[in-house]
Amino acid sequence: MAYQQGSLRKAYRKAGDVWLLRYRTTKPDGTRVENTITVGPVSKFKNESDARREAARLGLLAEINAEVQTRRIAFEALAEHYLKADFGDGAVRKKSATTIPIVQHYVRDYLVPRWKDAVAEEVKPYEIQLWLLSLNTRAEDPLAWPTIAKIKAIMNRVYKVGMLHDLVSKNPVQCVETQSKSNYRAIDITPQQTLAILQRMKSQLHYALVLTCAATALRASELLSLRWSDILWNEDRIQVSKRWAKGADGETKTEASDAYVPLHSLLAGHLREWKRQTPHPKETDFVFPSLTANGRVPMWACNFVADYLRPAAIAAGVDIPTGKRFGLHNLRHSLSNWLITKSKTDPKTVQELLRHANVRTTLQLYARSDSTETRAAQGVFLDAVGISQATA
Repeated sequence: MAYQQGSLRKAYRKAGDVWLLRYRTTKPDGTRVENTITVGPVSKFKNESDARREAARLGLLAEINAEVQTRRIAFEALAEHYLKADFGDGAVRKKSATTIPIVQHYVRDYLVPRWKDAVAEEVKPYEIQLWLLSLNTRAEDPLAWPTIAKIKAIMNRVYKVGMLHDLVSKNPVQCVETQSKSNYRAIDITPQQTLAILQRMKSQLHYALVLTCAATALRASELLSLRWSDILWNEDRIQVSKRWAKGADGETKTEASDAYVPLHSLLAGHLREWKRQTPHPKETDFVFPSLTANGRVPMWACNFVADYLRPAAIAAGVDIPTGKRFGLHNLRHSLSNWLITKSKTDPKTVQELLRHANVRTTLQLYARSDSTETRAAQGVFLDAVGISQATA
């Protein structure tokens, strides 16, 4: 049977008219059967276009096209089935509130437009390989390989879930190759530049935010979610158990992120001073509130970065090329890099401070040796060999 879009019609109900999606199925004996699925109330979805969008959101196209016996399910239906099956209450691999819209974006804006009407079972690995390569080499808005690797991983997951539910019998993505190396390098800030940035923070709120981020390496979302009850003054530590995402508290990025970070007496002193000045000092109030919103929500990190942090960093001598990413996360990178490469802090200690699940993440992504250190290391080796200084 060909891929179905179904047809919509209104139906009378005592509780109110509803939209019905009509579609056909075929019995084993070849008999065609008319079926309907309720999409939603007419009072909520005023016209057919709204009702069809809701049907797509609910993944109903996946249901009406899931012809297991013939393995002729279209990729769009397979993808919608994945979004419904892998994100619901029965999903084994739970997705965070921030992950769900990102995955939906990749599925509906990249995967579905390219493979929409293709029969999922007939998609060839080499076709996928060429398409992924084209995303990196296209003239307009080429994608970085880490992003392409994510798209490939999601497509792989679409097929794996389809196989789990017996909608397809094979996964053409398994042997497809991509790169995952990123050319992104975070801009590191020296302690002297950090001080210069702090001196340009005229607001005590902004000063406390930058200092806390620089000293604790908390992620921006974790900083924004902090309440005064999370500052454990008597225990000299800060509890990190949530992050601010989509206008509400959500789970931490990883299990390892749900932990504590130290609260040094110097940092505690500045936070106490800010608590004396803030108009929102209650235990349930945000540590870094939005003053324009009367403390109902935390401050907007993106606005703060654009209006205050980035200009202050440039004025402090930080080289930030036009278009280069820069924000609170650079303070996190800078602390870890300085602790490992300059102060020679044990990497395990830095890992615990950053709350990475694996020390390799700390060493590979958050620490970089500079040329002075590598030259010095080379000199130590040459001294050990016994090579003397050449004379002119």
